Parts: sequence; C-alpha cells; structure tokens
Amino acid sequence: MEIPFNNTYAQLPERFFAKQVPAQVPEPKLIRINHALASRLSIDSDWLESADGIAVLAGNALAAGSEPISQAYAGHQFGGFVPQLGDGRAILLGEVLDAQGARFDLQLKGSGQTPFSRRGDGKSALGPVIREYIVSEAMFALGVPTTRALAAVATGETVLRQEGMVGGGILTRVAASHIRVGTFQYFHALKDVEALRILADHVIARHYPHASSEQHPYQALLKAVVAAQADLIAHWMSLGFIHGVMNTDNTAVSGETIDYGPCAFMDAFHPQCVFSSIDTKGRYAWGNQASIAFWNLTRLAETLLPLLSEDPGIADEMGKAALADFTDRFSDQYIARFRAKLGLPPEAPVEFIQETLQLLAAQEIDFTLFFRHLTRVAAGDESARLAALFARPEPFAEWLSQWQRLAAPTKHLAAMRASNPILIARNHRVEEAIQSAYREDYAPFNRLIAALAKPYEENAEYTDLEATPRPDEVVHQTFCGT
Repeated sequence: MEIPFNNTYAQLPERFFAKQVPAQVPEPKLIRINHALASRLSIDSDWLESADGIAVLAGNALAAGSEPISQAYAGHQFGGFVPQLGDGRAILLGEVLDAQGARFDLQLKGSGQTPFSRRGDGKSALGPVIREYIVSEAMFALGVPTTRALAAVATGETVLRQEGMVGGGILTRVAASHIRVGTFQYFHALKDVEALRILADHVIARHYPHASSEQHPYQALLKAVVAAQADLIAHWMSLGFIHGVMNTDNTAVSGETIDYGPCAFMDAFHPQCVFSSIDTKGRYAWGNQASIAFWNLTRLAETLLPLLSEDPGIADEMGKAALADFTDRFSDQYIARFRAKLGLPPEAPVEFIQETLQLLAAQEIDFTLFFRHLTRVAAGDESARLAALFARPEPFAEWLSQWQRLAAPTKHLAAMRASNPILIARNHRVEEAIQSAYREDYAPFNRLIAALAKPYEENAEYTDLEATPRPDEVVHQTFCGT
C-alpha cells in the first residue's frame, strides 16, 4: 500500500472543485521527509523516499487512490472581496485517516497551474517551501493547531519571483481540511444555498460532529468555528506570532493555522509590528489579529444566514448570538495564556498584563527572550540577564518589584515553562535556511527543524539559536510565495 487514501471532498458536487493533475517537473530531488507524521498517517517513509514516492511528492506520478482536485473558494483580501480565488498553485491529492480515525488532507503546494491560477504560474519558489516547512512544524511543536509539512522537494526548475530567477520547490501539506471561510463565501456569492448546505453538513460531519445533534446545527457550527478561532488567535499572540495575511481565504474553519506566507515571530515587541511586504497599512499587525478574526467570522456568519432560518430577522439574531461568544472567549484565553507566561495567580489584576506589554513596547524588548529570562528568574536565577535587556533600567526595576509582589512563581513555574518557549523560528534563522537551500545546502534547514521540535527544552547544542539577530541579520519584511 502506497498511500491509504479515503477521499470525501472529491465526492462532493463538481462545482466544489476542478479536477486537475499536477504539472511535471524536470529533476525532483527530495529535501526532507517528516517520518513521524508519515508514520501517524500510515504512510511508509521508505516508500516516500524511493523513486516512486518522490515522483508522487513532486507531482510527476499519482499514487493509487488519489483523486487530484483544486478547490474553489472566494475571499476578502485586505478587505476587498474577490468572488473567485481557489487553489491557484495547490492540488489536493486526497485524504487519509490516522490510527484514531482523524481525517487529513494531503496537498501538493506549488504543483503547477490550475483553473484558479489567474495568470500565475502555479509554482512555488523553494524559499516559501522551506519557510512553511520550518514554521508550520515549529508551531506544531509549540502546541498551536496548524497544518503540517510531510515533505519538501526541489523541482530542478527555476521560477521568476521578485528577487529574480530562483529554484522551485513543492511542499506536501497535511491539514485537517483546506476548507476556508472563503469556501463558504464562494457559494454565498453565487447564491447557491444548496451548495452552502452541502458544505456546512460536510464541515459538521468532518470537524464538529456534536453540532449535528444540536437544536440549530448550523448555528452550533458557527459557534464552534468562533470558539476555535478565538482560541487560535490568543495562542498566536501569546507566542508573538504574526500570521501576516489573515484574509478570509486564509482562515480555516477547522481552527488550524493555514497558509504560512509572510508570517513571522516578533523579535522586538510592538503591538503594531508587521512583517508582510504587502501589508502596507498594518491591517494584520500583531495587535489587530483578534479584531480581524472577528471580522472574518462575521463574513462566515453572513454566508450561513440562509441556513439559520428562512426568516431573515431570526437568522440575523442567531448569527449575532453566535458571534457574541468571540469577545469573551478570546479574552479569557488571552488572559489565561499571559497569566501562565507571567506566573500570575488568578487573583492578580488583569491590568498587569497590559502594563507588561506596554513596558516591552516602550523599549522594544525581545518578546521571547523576556519571557525566557523571566522564567529563569522564577526558577531562582538572578535577574541580571533579564535586566540587561532594558536600555532604561528604572521602568524595568519598578515593573520587577511589582511582579515580585503579584506573581507566585514557585506555584506556577511549571505553567511558565510550558508557556514560554526557549526556541522559536526566528526570522533570521529561517532566512539563513532559505538562502542556504538555494545553494543546495540543507544543513541549516535540517538543524533548525531538529532544534524546533522541542522548543520548551534546554539543549546546549542549540543555544546559539536563542540569540536575537545582529543588526545586519534583522529581517524587516517577509514575502508571499506567489
């Protein structure tokens, strides 16, 4: 058995997708296989590393049972609605079940033109493949719901991008599904209520089966997606993660992080921090992510109104009631995560969290190192390393005195250690891995993957990866791969 496909999305009506085989590539070369993930999916790693397996991962061959399709969807991109987007450079090979019966998509990203390519080449440069592999696997290790990387392949061809002609690559992405808010928007724009109902029923069966037994299943679906997104965004923000392009077509109804384009973990903290080269107005800055998530969920609610009730007034009230859960859910999750990061007991004032972030922003303190060193202080270390982060010591000294009065580090040390990673996928290290990959040197990439697999554990072998970038290493912008 090559890949144990068990497909469902390809069985939906044909207006949900376009049948599309991947493009051929000239000289595919395997860069990396995610052996642990392959094992979970009951896929033989040895076969994946064989010539036949590499041919499938490169799109040059189809495994038995594969039903390759490109999914249709729409989306709001930076606030502007595009009624048809779709998989312009990705092909869903099929679905597999893990040992627990959980269903996952296998998708080739960068596998050539589709009917949704909109004059694009449908290819991916190698850099975005390396970035998504590193960051998605880092997020998984950090405990964040996310798509994952099964394999990375160099294609042996070149593609034209902003930086010139560069080597091409293909990522094999694994996701609970690739269904997006934009998927619902696509059929809503077409006024195809039947398709909306089919899609909603599919999502309920696949992701939120409890909703089927509720009095109002489609409202229960909306509430479930609202809760999943509220939890996800709070988790992102507690790690200093910036998605970079939170369009509705990049918002998965499963609650997973999807589409690692111009994403980044912050070094120096600031609420309005942006890395994406195309986010010129800061729409998707770190501090805006919760409000954008709510905006995206409101767009989802609009698509579900015809399913909530035949009475427009009742449907509107049901949609608003489901959306109303977001603010409290996000706030509770956000506060809980920052309480854990700071070692605060439940009775400590919530305002101290904001005061802490204001302190970090005022002096642009490295977000990860601050909480890393604070955890060391909580464990009994001197505060010298923490204090050394601050150019102006007086505000920090006042803050530290207040923290010592409020925190209960001995009681909450385990929570701090579990909330404050030692290692993140720092931008300059990701960039180093990308540039080395273009030279066919994958050692920095493989070392980074190995280090980030255990981000909360001390390991002397990787202490250099904790360091902030030198001035000449600072990454100011990240880019979409198209």
